[in-house]
Amino acid sequence: MKVYTKTGDRGKTSLFSGERVLKCHDRVETYGEIDELNSFIGMLLTFLPKEEKQIVSEIQNIQRVLFQIGSWLAVTPDSGYAAQLSPLDPAFIENLEQSIDQMDQALPELHSFILPGGGQAAATAHVARTICRRAERHLIRLVQNEKPLGKKTEERMAITQIYLNRLSDYFFILARYCNMLMDIADIEYLPQKKPADTA
Repeated sequence: MKVYTKTGDRGKTSLFSGERVLKCHDRVETYGEIDELNSFIGMLLTFLPKEEKQIVSEIQNIQRVLFQIGSWLAVTPDSGYAAQLSPLDPAFIENLEQSIDQMDQALPELHSFILPGGGQAAATAHVARTICRRAERHLIRLVQNEKPLGKKTEERMAITQIYLNRLSDYFFILARYCNMLMDIADIEYLPQKKPADTA
């Protein structure tokens, strides 16, 4: 099977449910953000300490959930294909919260904002957090632009929105946790009272 089909050369693509839409369509933008996030998470995995097998397993599970989200975002709600896809299980949100709580308990208490950065894993987790936030914003825009939605679709969108919101929190805590593993201190944000000395 060839990688290229030439069917998208004129700026349109096919949804999983068969419809042809512009590549800048809200739905395509949204699952494109999910794909970008998933790909960036794949890079994050390469920077994690190999001995952190539990976190690696958690993140791979997150990738599977994101693939599931992308799949049903690629179908229109009223198509027959939507019924064939599994909805997002709320237990995935609970799993994220448990992981956040476990890592947070091991971290020093935070008393101020921190600057994104640190080691490679931490810095990459911070970028994943911001991509996740962008995907969440696009999901909200998609929901607003496609209203009214059916009850099942509204429920799916609501669960997905919560999942993405919690996932960005997960990456924030993961960034701090990775820095702790590398014995790198968080850099606290301090307001600049005057321009920094660049000499």
